[in-house]
Amino acid sequence: MTFRFQIKESYKYLQLCVALIAAMWLTSLFEVIVSNTTNSHILLAAAIKLVNDFWCGIIIGALLAPVYILINGFSKKWSYTIIKILFTCIVIIQFSLVKYSLTTLLNLGADLLGYSLDDIFNTVSASESFSIAYFIPFIIFPALFLFLFRIINKYIPNNVLFGAGVLLVLISGSLKLALTNVSEAKFQNKIAFLTHDIIKFQKEKRQLSAYNLSNRNDYPLLKPFSTSKDVLSPFFNVKEKKPNIVVVIVEGLGSEFIGDKTYSGFTPYLDGLISKSLYWENFLSTTGRTFGVIPSLLGSLPFGETGFLELPKTPSHISLISVLKTNGYTTSYYSGDQSSFDKKINFFEYNDIDNVIDENKYGPEYIKTEANSGGFSWGYPDAEIFKKTLASLDGNQQPRLDIIMTLSNHEPFNFPNKTYYEKKVDSILNSTDNFNTPKDDIVEHKDIYTSLFYTDNSIKNFMNAYAKRDDYNNTIFIITGDHRLIPIAQKDKLCRFHVPLYIYSPMLKQPEKFKSVSSHWDVAPSLLSFLKANYKFNDIGETAWMGEGLDTTKAFRNTHKIPLMRYKGSINDFMYKDYLYSDGELYKVNENFGTYKVTEEAIIKTMADSLMAFKKMNAYVTQRNKIFPDSLNIYVKPSIDFSQEQLAMINTLTNGLNFDQTFEIARDKAFKKERDTARLLCDYILNELPNHSDARTLKGRTLAWDGDYATAELELLNVIKRSPYYYDSYLALLDLYWWSEQEEKSEAIYRQALKNNIANPNLGYKMAHTYKRLENTERANTIIDSLIKIHPNNSEYLTFKKTLQ
Repeated sequence: MTFRFQIKESYKYLQLCVALIAAMWLTSLFEVIVSNTTNSHILLAAAIKLVNDFWCGIIIGALLAPVYILINGFSKKWSYTIIKILFTCIVIIQFSLVKYSLTTLLNLGADLLGYSLDDIFNTVSASESFSIAYFIPFIIFPALFLFLFRIINKYIPNNVLFGAGVLLVLISGSLKLALTNVSEAKFQNKIAFLTHDIIKFQKEKRQLSAYNLSNRNDYPLLKPFSTSKDVLSPFFNVKEKKPNIVVVIVEGLGSEFIGDKTYSGFTPYLDGLISKSLYWENFLSTTGRTFGVIPSLLGSLPFGETGFLELPKTPSHISLISVLKTNGYTTSYYSGDQSSFDKKINFFEYNDIDNVIDENKYGPEYIKTEANSGGFSWGYPDAEIFKKTLASLDGNQQPRLDIIMTLSNHEPFNFPNKTYYEKKVDSILNSTDNFNTPKDDIVEHKDIYTSLFYTDNSIKNFMNAYAKRDDYNNTIFIITGDHRLIPIAQKDKLCRFHVPLYIYSPMLKQPEKFKSVSSHWDVAPSLLSFLKANYKFNDIGETAWMGEGLDTTKAFRNTHKIPLMRYKGSINDFMYKDYLYSDGELYKVNENFGTYKVTEEAIIKTMADSLMAFKKMNAYVTQRNKIFPDSLNIYVKPSIDFSQEQLAMINTLTNGLNFDQTFEIARDKAFKKERDTARLLCDYILNELPNHSDARTLKGRTLAWDGDYATAELELLNVIKRSPYYYDSYLALLDLYWWSEQEEKSEAIYRQALKNNIANPNLGYKMAHTYKRLENTERANTIIDSLIKIHPNNSEYLTFKKTLQ
């Protein structure tokens, strides 16, 4: 085989590149048209997009040219085919990224590296309704690429194409230099942005890793507890008993939707609560997505590389949960989705929380959010979350820390009785009231405003129901947003983080409003300082909070240095005094939290240096376990570490496998009587996914097979506590009690299964055998008769029935 490449073949490649550029620009044009509500800037945006798409296409063409030349030298046919396939895939990727941007109003960047495939699938499924129509554009744009190539190849002479290409290089190069906004994220080619952001992230990661941290052994965040001043006591009439603490984290609740702000008018209860609370109107979430709110709000913790919850090994730390638990509080978390999402459950497990009520704990009396056309549902809506919370409170000993996380104010903005709330929005639209935002915008995002109404009403009903409780007068409510919701356009780079903070309680002396800036990092230090100053608490010698505590100054000011993680892997925003530093640009922040761009080189350098210093410290404390010394951490249970030999075995058995595939390996090992290996793999799964019911049940079964009935019972009861509607754990427990001759325990488990509507015939069949052994023939007959009535031809049931006669 000889290598041959002729110059004329380069024209064919040039034609493919031009078709690729044109197809990418058409996807950009689609984005511009769909995302613009007015036509005033469409032409300018389309022109800027063309410049960026052109240069992206040139770079892609240059990078793949050697591949084309190499293959073409051996086979012209295969070179065309392979490059066509590659370019078609690029067009599909480009359009996929455009779809993501249209949904989130953000370009996908290095945050892609921070999510598992399951998390990505869940998020996309929630945001999109899949149908045949949904996939049509994914066919149209690749088809347009192939069509454009055919037209160019057939009708445009090579010399004209070459000349036009040179001219476009000159024109687009000049425009790229002349247009100041050509580098703005919203105008960038999506593939170019994704690639650049990942390269930037990896480069910064290598830089931070290159710093010599081996000679450090200090804990830079460690400080005396007394440095966090008690600033809340002056606002409270303190009672003798420790107060209950209720923390409500509202999905997507940005400050722009509250009070008299831009998009207000759809949260009447929360609007009214401002005048009854301590209210911080210039308050910040430390992250731009939900992944950061739990560790920041409850633990005042650093970010790590892609979020604290994503750290491979949880560093030693303390939190409100662990400290309050050691001081007599019953600690609980309530949500309607899976607590394994974003690995929240791992944080709660580490801090030894008493109760986690998530999607697994809701019975048939609760209404689940209807699945979208793609079959996806986040779980239970806000009203049901609060209903479940209220139903669970009486079973928990006081004082309590109750953490509630809402869900409904998130794509796809579905919840029961939605029509009722849509009519409420319609009545507002039809009224003569003036709005800060055009009514057309409200109509465009009607789902969101309807959801805000629903969430607000759910909070109202919860608070009204709680007010009837005996412990209401000794309860402190903390309400905040996790971040500002995404699908409505953001006015600037700060509003994504701008959320409200309420502290409401019947114990308040009087309400107050504060314009001073604080963040989620400041809540835990101030709340714990208040509790320690006024109630009997164990001595707290040192803490490692990122925050310094809430600022209760009424005038606008910022005394904090607040790095902000826009998304997983992006720490490029930083607030210092009344400045915001974002992606190398500087903005002045006014008392209404509006921003405008300024150029002050000294401030830019100061903030850039401060942000880099934080990044170094953040990498050091999270990678080296230097947040809080293990020797001082009396608040949490020690974590389980795998030995080097165990890690080697795990890596050998699970290389390239996901957790479900790993479970299949574990089950196979268990059936082959390699039970130690099976349990090791189960522990590996549970280390990452503590609520993996199959893995925990398999571990319990193998322990029972080996005769360790006591440990097996604890594991299986743990499964039922975590997932009370999962049938296999009940079956495993009945087997265990049968093998260990503890039949007297079976009846309680059987009753619990029936109460939870576990409809599995094997459960009744096993229990009938148990009653026979207990010599309760009457109960055995009752159960087997009910089974035979449903399954009259089941020979196993009929044979057993005869043994009872």
